[in-house]
Amino acid sequence: MHLHKYEKIWLIFGIASLVLFLTIIAITAFGFHHHPATGMDLIDPNKVKETAPFDHPGVNKLNDDTYEVVLIGKTFGYEPTKLQVPVGKKIVFKLTSTDVIHSFSIVHTNVNMMVVPGRINTKEYTFKKTGNYLVLCNEYCGAGHQFMQTTIEVVKGE
Repeated sequence: MHLHKYEKIWLIFGIASLVLFLTIIAITAFGFHHHPATGMDLIDPNKVKETAPFDHPGVNKLNDDTYEVVLIGKTFGYEPTKLQVPVGKKIVFKLTSTDVIHSFSIVHTNVNMMVVPGRINTKEYTFKKTGNYLVLCNEYCGAGHQFMQTTIEVVKGE
């Protein structure tokens, strides 16, 4: 098979563009610490309140530098409704839902997770500044969806 010189040029250009594009994607993914979504852990959505750690939602200290925040997304709210975490400590968010698909998005951070019934979603984040952080549901979950929000209060360490 004989390829015309312009076909060869376009073929080389296309392959080089593809390699360049994939290289840029790989470098930015590792450089900005992007990870595939979690949520491969399963839970029975009818027994969330009976299954650890969701039987005691809230903030739990795991060690001196790590805290776990266990939340349940439910009809137009998160349980618990008030959260207080220390600044500069690694916070591990664990979420699930009891009813429909919700999301968990902390404004002005890169925390944005889907909260799916039957799945446990996990995300780590370290708050660098004290203050109140608004948490919103960005996934339409019913008629009262606009009221589904909470606040995380980030305070100086304990």
